[in-house]
Amino acid sequence: MTRLKDKNSSAIVAVKNLAAARNFYEQTLGLEVADASMETQGAVGYRTGGTFLTVYQSEFAGTNKANAVTWAAGEDFDAIIADLRNKGVAFEHYDLPGLVFENGVHAAGDTKLAWFKDPDGNILHIMNF
Repeated sequence: MTRLKDKNSSAIVAVKNLAAARNFYEQTLGLEVADASMETQGAVGYRTGGTFLTVYQSEFAGTNKANAVTWAAGEDFDAIIADLRNKGVAFEHYDLPGLVFENGVHAAGDTKLAWFKDPDGNILHIMNF
């Protein structure tokens, strides 16, 4: 029996302006285009690790108030956060029980979490595990 648990999944993010989004995802986040064939239909695909992220143009961009994409950065967490901060990324501050917030990073013990938004307000999340 074929089941979804055996299939890959990917993230998809709605944006208002594909050119502005491409600048952010490519220049700020450093993602490389893996599939530009969808661009004539208002979308572009990026490979991120072993997964795929599709960014597409939509009038509903930025309406999601929850995480849109999460990256597990592992031991590269601090370096990635520093790089994004140097590129002008502003990190979100959420008052969450049990988490301490400092310099854009939420922490609980050895766990580190950071949230930031793309130009359309989509919430992007990086964690150190």
